[in-house]
Parts: sequence; C-alpha cells; structure tokens
Amino acid sequence: MPPMILLDPRNLNRSYPDDRSRDIMRSTVDFFEDKGKAQLKHDDRERVWYQDFLDFQGHERIFASLLTPAGEGAADCRWDTWRLCEFAEILGFYGLPYWYTWQVSILGLGPIWMSANEGARRRAAQLLEDGEIFAFGLSEKTHGADVYATDMILSSNGNGSLRANGEKYYIGNGNRARMVSTFGKLDGDDGEYAFFAADSQHPSYELIGNVVNSQNYVSNFRLHDYPVADGDILHRGGDAFHAALNTVNIGKYNLGWASIGICTHAMYEAVTHAANRRLYGLTVTDFPHVKRLFTDAYARLVAMKLVALRACDYMRSASREDRRYLLYNPIVKMKVTTEGERAIGHMWDVIAAKGFEKDMYFESAGRDIQALPKLEGTVHVNIALIVKFMANYLFDPVEMPAIGTRDDDANDSFLFDQGPTRGLGAVKFHDYRPAFERFGHLPNVETFMQQIEVFRELLTAATPTEDQQRDIDFLLSLGQLFALIVYAELALENAPVYSIPDELVDEIFGVFVRDFSQYALDLHGKAATSHAQADLCLGMLRRPAVDEARYAAVWQQVQALDGAYAMNP
Repeated sequence: MPPMILLDPRNLNRSYPDDRSRDIMRSTVDFFEDKGKAQLKHDDRERVWYQDFLDFQGHERIFASLLTPAGEGAADCRWDTWRLCEFAEILGFYGLPYWYTWQVSILGLGPIWMSANEGARRRAAQLLEDGEIFAFGLSEKTHGADVYATDMILSSNGNGSLRANGEKYYIGNGNRARMVSTFGKLDGDDGEYAFFAADSQHPSYELIGNVVNSQNYVSNFRLHDYPVADGDILHRGGDAFHAALNTVNIGKYNLGWASIGICTHAMYEAVTHAANRRLYGLTVTDFPHVKRLFTDAYARLVAMKLVALRACDYMRSASREDRRYLLYNPIVKMKVTTEGERAIGHMWDVIAAKGFEKDMYFESAGRDIQALPKLEGTVHVNIALIVKFMANYLFDPVEMPAIGTRDDDANDSFLFDQGPTRGLGAVKFHDYRPAFERFGHLPNVETFMQQIEVFRELLTAATPTEDQQRDIDFLLSLGQLFALIVYAELALENAPVYSIPDELVDEIFGVFVRDFSQYALDLHGKAATSHAQADLCLGMLRRPAVDEARYAAVWQQVQALDGAYAMNP
C-alpha cells in the first residue's frame, strides 16, 4: 500500500488539534462531493461565478475561522498555516477557481492584518464574519507587479483628506471585495508609497471588466477621485513597500498547494483510466513506458507534498532571528508548481486524448496547472531571489534551532510582523548535509550527494564572474541546480515524519539525479559558461541506480491508486 500522504477525500486522516478544523475540512469536501463532478465541470465550462461556494463558506464561517488572526475575531479564529495548507489543497483538488478566490482573499488581507489601523482590522474581521471576500490591488497593466513603479496616485484635497486616481489590472475578486488593499504613492517629489483600502462597490470605483475567460473575476478597475479617509490608510512610506513583499511571502506560498491538489485528483483519475483500458491485448498499465511515466509522476507528487509540508514548519517557526523560510517559501512557489506541470505532463502522455474530454477532471487540470508558476511572475523572479541565499546555505552553515512538525494550534503571528524585507544575503541556515547523510545508504541519494559536491566545486574553483552573475540566462540555469538541492533536502527532512519507505525515497532521488543532470547539461550549453565550468557541468552528469525490486515496490504503490477515489458524479 502507498504511504498515507496523498489527500484522499474519503479518508481525511490528517492530524487536527481541534474539532473545528476537522469540521471545516470535512464540510468542504462534502460541499464539493454533493455538488458532483457533472455540475463542477458544467460550471467550469460555462464560466459560472462560484456564488454557491461563497454562500457555503459564508454560512459555515470558513474564511472567518481560517483567515482571521487570533484576537481579531471569534474564539475559533486563528491564522494557522498548517490548516490553511490542507484547505488550499482541498480547493485545488476540486478546482482552481475555488482556490483562487480564497488565495486572493489571503493576499488582500495581508496588508490589513499587518496594519496598525485598528479600525480597518475590525472592519475586515466583520466582513469575514459576513462571508465577504478580499482583493490585493498591486499589479498594473503597464508595470505588472513592480512595486517600485505605480501610477496609482493619492493627492491632497487641501483639507487633510486624500483622493486616489489610477488603474489596477489583474486583480482577483476586484468585482466583489469590500476591501481592496490598494498600493499607490502620494503625489509630490518624494512619491511616498501608501496602501489603502478601497471598496469595489463605491461609485468612484469603476470596474472596467474581467481580463480572463474564467469562472474567476480577474478585474481591471480604475479609481476616479476616490475619497481616501484616514481610516482607509493601511500603511505609508517604507511600511507600505514591506507590506507588499511580506504579503507575497505569506500568500503566494499557497500556489504550491493548489498544484498538489490538482495533481492528486488528476493522478487518481489517470491511473484508474489507464488501469482499466486494454490495447493490443494488454492493459495500458502493463506497457513499460506507461509504468515509468506514472512512477515518475507519483514520485514527483509525493516529493511536492513532502517539501511543501516541510516549508510550512519553517514558516510557522520563523522569527526575526530565524528567517530560513525566506528561501523555502519561493522554493514552494517556483519548484513545487513547476514540478506539478511535469507530473501532469507525465500523466497526460499516458491518457493522451482522454485528457481533453470535457467531462474529465483532467481537462481542467491540464489547463490550470500551467497557470500556477506564472501567477508568481514566472520562474525567473523566484530563481533570482533564491540565488541570494546560495552562499550561506552551501558554504556557511551555523547552529540553528531544530524545527519539528508544526501541526499545533498556534496562531502564526510573526507572519504579520515580519519587519523589513532587506538583508536576504545575511540569512543563516543549518547544515544541509546531515539530512542527506541519514539516507546515504540509498544509491540514488549517494549519487545526488556526489552531484552536489561537483556543483560546490564549480562555485569555488570556477566561480561565476560578475558578468555571469548579471547574466540572467546563465543565472537561471545555475539557480535551478541550487533550488533542486534545497528541494531535495526538505523532502529528506520530512520523509521519516511521513513514514516514506526507502524504496520510494530512492525512486524520488532517481528522478532528482536525472533532473540535476539535465540542469547541468543546460548550464553546459550556455554561451556565458566558461570551459572550466563546462567541464565541471559534465562532471555532474550521473545515471540513477537501477533496482528492479525497488521499482516494482513503488509501482505497486501507484497501482493501488486504481479505483481508490472517484468524485461523485
């Protein structure tokens, strides 16, 4: 039997510290199962606004319980990243639009809960109790999510009040949110940044339209002399800038959980389809290439979840003195989501045309899985961030607190008190090597460790020049190698916690060995790569160890997914 790490809606076996959390997850699953697959797919095809889901969550007070920090609302309210992860996974499992309205509400709430404006926080808490949704007004059509440039201008009315003029673009929930956390700057030479709350129902708020063809409403809106009172101001100056970046730290980590949910549902459907179809006198899952594709997809999916869960532990344990989460967070945003694309691609290569059929969950999964890496400004944004941590992570480990599994019922208050976002290159890390050494008896883990050592040699003996470090194309390939090392460490730290058997760990690392070789070969081919660096890239190329017994044991875990779950019709 496979390890019990993948979501099974019929068996919600995750540890919960309280009945309220368990009830939220169970009732959410029941909502979607009662809705049924046919209606779910109909609403997706017809781009039906998900009012039924919003009514459900409002009646059950789900967003209120999950998204209101302790002390800001009712007794059952807390911001608990552990339970937010499972809820995000469940929403992704049933459909990305349901996850999206939740996700952008989290982003909209970030600047509010970080604000010293008590009145705004009280208003947000009451709106959550009323079942409302929120929005994050950062991006613009011209500048994207560039926080250094904004054309949303706040001008003085001469009586101490302000008016806002400008346009925002690609703003989820911008059609309905009663508090749109809007980023702009004050008119004048200083151009001081500001975050303020706008109401989408105000007459000075012009809703231009929906920029996507989806169930989601991803709005373009314009403010016309919108009145901004003191009670609407959330942040000014540097605090507004830091609130924007820290909100992204909190909210866009959830992108990985949407990918995990989508891939899990698709995996059940794809394996069940293939295992019950015969071609040329054979069951489809008897073909060797099919076994390989499904086994790789399964290995990638288990690793995705191990990594995202482990990153959650570090987020919940973060402090001003321990900011390791600032590396692990973009690893989830970038790496888990791109791994989701690859896992879906493997499954799609098996089920082929079936993946396009309108009544398959897979049809929407194949479309939506591509969105998640791109909702975070594409991969290069996160790679550029990740490489800032590379020197300290690989070469300057220090003693850091050991972090256990954080499934307790604490309120994650530090996430709304992160402080300035500067100084990433000074963030310290524990030694990554013990996590690998614990599994060093596994052939593919040992091979991966050898690849890491050659990569370290490249960084020390053939150190990238200043010109190479400014070459984004070169840096992206280098960053992929580093990101995979961090990703692999997080997976290993969590493997014993979730009782992942050695054969599956080694199969996962067989995938990692191949991926590392692929990234090394890509770096080898870059125009900026020196001859010495190219030689070391070739030294990173390795073949994973072949073990038929190990492979057969993992394949049995994949086969066990046949018929294990199917959504109510």
